Amino acid sequence: MDLDLVFLGTSGSSPTARRAASATLLRRGGERLLFDCAEGTQRQLLRSSVGLLELREIFLTHYHADHYLGLPGMLKTFSLRGRDLPLTVYGPRGLTDLFTALRRIFGRLTFELELVELRAGQLLDRGDYRLEAFAVAHGVSSIGYALIEEPRPGRFDVRAAEALGVQGAARGLLQRGESVTLEDGRAVTPADVLGPARSGRKVVLSGDTRPSDLVREAARGADVLVHEATFCEEERGRAAETAHSTALEAAGVARDAGVSLLALTHLSSRYFGPEAAREARTIFPETVVPKDFDIIDVRFEERGGPELVRGGALHRRPQDEPEPEAIPIGEEAR
Repeated sequence: MDLDLVFLGTSGSSPTARRAASATLLRRGGERLLFDCAEGTQRQLLRSSVGLLELREIFLTHYHADHYLGLPGMLKTFSLRGRDLPLTVYGPRGLTDLFTALRRIFGRLTFELELVELRAGQLLDRGDYRLEAFAVAHGVSSIGYALIEEPRPGRFDVRAAEALGVQGAARGLLQRGESVTLEDGRAVTPADVLGPARSGRKVVLSGDTRPSDLVREAARGADVLVHEATFCEEERGRAAETAHSTALEAAGVARDAGVSLLALTHLSSRYFGPEAAREARTIFPETVVPKDFDIIDVRFEERGGPELVRGGALHRRPQDEPEPEAIPIGEEAR
């Protein structure tokens, strides 16, 4: 199943000419989950190849304006389009109070809006994956989110299946974890034809935070950690004062948590990206700094692991121009 992250806004507290404020779309199969919804998010979606989706779920990390100001306009647009699909918005404590104030802006809606306040440690079970809310260190009611897939069945051993006489649809049943009974009455279990279980994927989005043991533990073993890097090391004092992180501090979290790929976002307008990347890579080489409309394709480990695709969410180019291509870590366009 496909899993990727579309970076719609990668700037810090205010947008720049090249970067919008915080918004990240996670796509898994047919599901679309939006994390944070800063000013201009619906326009970023419209500018992208994704389009303004009939989103069913939006997840807010906290209630600083640069993480939710796009919501009133987006909700009003949905209503003007006559939407009738329900929408659920999740967030930490204070979500209900926030929407009590915002309703004065977006008014009556044509669809049902459900608000769900989450606490750190709470799980949303989705069957073959779960979403976990975890505490971060940002000085206000804030949470991060981890998407964790369930383990997958091991590789199917064709030779073992042939030796046992397993054919046709029975193979599919065994791959799905079901035992089968053959025509001669013999029972075959998944363990007879499958290798060791393979891990699912894990994607962690920190939201705004200081480097934290709580984030480090939530990110342990993740395929991708999306961590804020508002500042570089020359502004470490300012980062601590404002409950943000430097690129080097974020890299330390990624290194200690043993993640496969670190993606730095929420950059201050004083930085362009390469500075943050160079700083982080001094201790964690597997670091990228996505731009708006970049994608991280979260491939399974056996298929190469996560990969940055530059401009992957931009509209397709004319046929005489090359498609977006994967950029090796350390070689993003400046």
